[in-house]
Amino acid sequence: MTASHTRVLLATEHTEQDEGAEAVALALARHGAAPLSAVLPVSFNAEFEALAPELAARADAQAHARLQALSADAARSGVALEVVVRRGEDPAFEIVAEARERRAELLVTRRRGRKGLIANLLVGEMVSRVLAHAPCSVLVCPREARLWQRGVLLGIDPQAPSSALVQQAAAMAAAGGLPLHVCSVAPNEAARSAALRALEAALAQARAVCPLAAGALRVGRPHQELITAASEAGADLLVIGRHGRSVLGRAWIGGTAQKVIGLAPCPVLVHVEPGLVHVAPESA
Repeated sequence: MTASHTRVLLATEHTEQDEGAEAVALALARHGAAPLSAVLPVSFNAEFEALAPELAARADAQAHARLQALSADAARSGVALEVVVRRGEDPAFEIVAEARERRAELLVTRRRGRKGLIANLLVGEMVSRVLAHAPCSVLVCPREARLWQRGVLLGIDPQAPSSALVQQAAAMAAAGGLPLHVCSVAPNEAARSAALRALEAALAQARAVCPLAAGALRVGRPHQELITAASEAGADLLVIGRHGRSVLGRAWIGGTAQKVIGLAPCPVLVHVEPGLVHVAPESA
């Protein structure tokens, strides 16, 4: 259901938290009858390996076992899968580097990591870094995620309209024969007119690709309104944009996007503007 994507990269550690991302990535590969690539990052520290080579060897063995299990799951699903293990001090750096080297058009990943302090955040630390620096759009999946079948909700930012974002959401909805719900959120009444103009422009563009597109204007806290709108519309895929660069020249992802990704019960596609130059995260 994503005809516009031909190069899909799955980032996974093959843990329980990765189940949703793996299920969605495999379903996308089956639907598109295309091979799937996956990157399995393994934390590597040269000093640690020198001091405790037996523990490093154990970590490599565990990574190999996870790779074998993931490959077996793909084979059972009828998907041709190429898995690459990348060792490095920073898993996010390795994932972004693999996406760049493969010229991935869509990166599929989990929402949170293993249980612990970091997992209590809305979005795991590694995933946040991947989102901030990815060279392509990122599909973030909660553990229970499955491929969308009911509808797509597009959340547009009236202050940063993006025709590429609208085009991507409309194409994904049209590819699956699904309705597209376009939602523009004004944070307050003073911003209503600007939000309405953005909605009307987005709808005009979306309907050229997806005739089933419909729109709604809402007023309130953007992340809450977008999640509520998706629920009311029965949409099981949310599409939003990512802020590109901060004034300090660092890539980042805005607070609204963080909250939507962390709280939505369905997969969230974070659109990345094509052609935008991204700075790779510094390896830890």
